[in-house]
Amino acid sequence: MNPIVAIVGRPNVGKSTLFNRIAGGKKAIVWDEPGVTRDRNYADVEWEESVFTLIDTGGFEPVSKDRIFIQMAEQCQLAMDEADVILFVMDGKEGLTPSDEEIADILRKLNKPVFYIVNKIDGLKHEEKAIEFYGLGVDLIYSISAEHGYGVNGLMDEVTKTLPSLTEKKWEKDITRVAVVGRPNVGKSSLINRLLGYKRVLVDEVPGTTRDAIDTFFERDGKKYALIDTAGIRRKSRISLRLEKYSIVEALRTIDRSDVALLLLDSEEGVTDQDARIGGFIHEKGKGCILVVNKWDLVEKDSQTMIHYEKRVREDLKYLSYAPILFISAMTGQRVKKVLELVDRVSEQSKKRISTSQLNRYFGEWVEKFPPPLFKNRRVKMNYITQVSTAPPTFVIYVNIPNGIHFSYERHLQNKIRETFTFEGVPVRFRFRKKGKEK
Repeated sequence: MNPIVAIVGRPNVGKSTLFNRIAGGKKAIVWDEPGVTRDRNYADVEWEESVFTLIDTGGFEPVSKDRIFIQMAEQCQLAMDEADVILFVMDGKEGLTPSDEEIADILRKLNKPVFYIVNKIDGLKHEEKAIEFYGLGVDLIYSISAEHGYGVNGLMDEVTKTLPSLTEKKWEKDITRVAVVGRPNVGKSSLINRLLGYKRVLVDEVPGTTRDAIDTFFERDGKKYALIDTAGIRRKSRISLRLEKYSIVEALRTIDRSDVALLLLDSEEGVTDQDARIGGFIHEKGKGCILVVNKWDLVEKDSQTMIHYEKRVREDLKYLSYAPILFISAMTGQRVKKVLELVDRVSEQSKKRISTSQLNRYFGEWVEKFPPPLFKNRRVKMNYITQVSTAPPTFVIYVNIPNGIHFSYERHLQNKIRETFTFEGVPVRFRFRKKGKEK
């Protein structure tokens, strides 16, 4: 896993702006209002030759008794616990505050590298504003302007020198890694507890109870699994309706580490925008996916209810048309035993490899019956296909005009691949290349 760098500090000192500056894009909410970024925000960053995960936190206001600020302080503490390096940001325009001093006292007790940063210093002529921050008793203060980039390169050059070496967590080859993802309060922890048969994860009716990813290893019928629980993604509208359009939902890193993701949906609420965003992230990452409709015991049903519900889910999540749907009740245990059966199937499909000879026997028939349309009045010739990787299954198709394949024809080929070889629960990827030229 990547080394972790956490940005902490009081509300509204420019943490999200610094996050965006380092990450190289608008990956956090930037708004001149305290308390906007209430949840941790993650981004994988490459800086020169270093790779690390950057965490933007909600404002740390330890002297505040306000409930929101207390929750933000808890999130900040979690980020500090996870971090290998901490960037403590203060406001050069406001000057040193009692809250800054209290945060500094907390940071001194951590056995981790801490960079003390004074933001909103717009150039050499404003450097004197940083002098009073040496009152914290630290040896070095970094003066920067996150908005304009002043001093950021020098800061990050020093930060990357302190990062630990990139390490990969070693997993046994026969372990299937399962991410349980979804919005708050859809029953993720209840499902995990039901699967495990005991209360490994705290269950609470308050959204966001599960504050961090928790890996749980177990065996069932001779097969090994790692369940990765996530905190869920909060509804950004609960932060502020007028900020909703600025919100970018960041799925947690657990999806990256998984083989199969269980996307939990609330049967009473149906598919929401947040569900669609999480599902989109699973699809883009090429992970196996199972749509798990929870709380099915609470729905009034007749013989057609499940059919109609599945149709609506398919319409709302068209890009996950390959994902199987399972209706369960984590509370009563209804159909929960089928979850791992589906996980096994999807995991196997993700690792499936088709021989080149077998692929081309069918591929020739598909192209002959339905050839690709002309591209700029030129005939597109499909030469042959080969599978180059698994998880997700990825195929290279050699053609005379690689950019002449319309997305609708690509979808046609994906449908043919699935009709012939199934690939249930996993996305299928195509790369089109000119024959004789490997990239």
